[in-house]
Amino acid sequence: MTPLHALAIFAAGIAAGTINTVVGSGTLITFPVLLAFGYAPVTANVTNAVGLVPGSAAGAVGYRRELRGQRRRAVPLLIASAAGAAIGAILLLSLPASAFKDIVPVFIGLAVAMIVLQPQLTRALEGHRRAADQAAGPAATAGTALTGVYGGYFGAAQGILLLSLLGLTIDDDLQRINALKVVLAGLNNFVSGVIFVFAAHVDWGAAGLIAAGSILGGTAGAHWGRRLPPAGLRAVIVIVGVVAIVRLV
Repeated sequence: MTPLHALAIFAAGIAAGTINTVVGSGTLITFPVLLAFGYAPVTANVTNAVGLVPGSAAGAVGYRRELRGQRRRAVPLLIASAAGAAIGAILLLSLPASAFKDIVPVFIGLAVAMIVLQPQLTRALEGHRRAADQAAGPAATAGTALTGVYGGYFGAAQGILLLSLLGLTIDDDLQRINALKVVLAGLNNFVSGVIFVFAAHVDWGAAGLIAAGSILGGTAGAHWGRRLPPAGLRAVIVIVGVVAIVRLV
C-alpha cells in the first residue's frame, strides 16, 4: 500500500463515517475506493464492514441525546438487526465469490433507487406510522431483520433502507429516528464484523485506516449533520453508486 493509497482510504473513511451518521450509505464511498486499489470484492466488503464499526460507535455517542427514551422501541429492533446481520454474514461466506460479483451491482442499484425515492416513499406512507411513545411494531421489526440480512451481506445503503423503514413505521422526530438508525446499523456492522474476523480475510491495514477516518467522520457527522443539505449528499452517493456499478459490471 502506497502512502497515497493510504491517504485516500483514510479520507474515504472520514467521508463514510460522516455520511453513515447523517444519512447512511457510507459504504458506497469506501467500497469503491477499495475496489479501485485492487482489493477483491469480498475482501473489500469484509474489510469495509470491520473498519466502519468504530465510526458507528462515534456517531451513536454524538446522538446520545436523541437516543434517550427509546429503549422500549430499540430492544426488539436491535435483536432483529443482530440476527439478520449474522445470517447475511454467513451467506456472504457461504456463497461463491462469483455470486457476490453478480449480486452486488443489483444491491447498489436498489440502494441508489432508495436514495432517490426516499422522500416520496416517506410521504406516501406517512399516515401508517406508529406513535412515538409506542414500541416497535411487527412491520418495523421484520423489516429491520431483513435490512439486517442485507447489511450483513453487503452494507451499502443499509442506513438509507433503515431510515426509510423507520420513517414509514414510526411517527417521531427525524433526528431521533436517525439516531436509532445509527445504532442499528452500527450493531449490524459489529456482528457481521466479528464473524468476518474469525472466518474471512480482513486487510487490517485498510480496515485500520477506515476505522480511524470513520471515527472522525462519525463525530463530525453527529455534530454538523443537521447543517448538511440532504439533497447534496444524496447526489454524491448516487454518483459514487453509479461508478461502483460500472466498475463491477
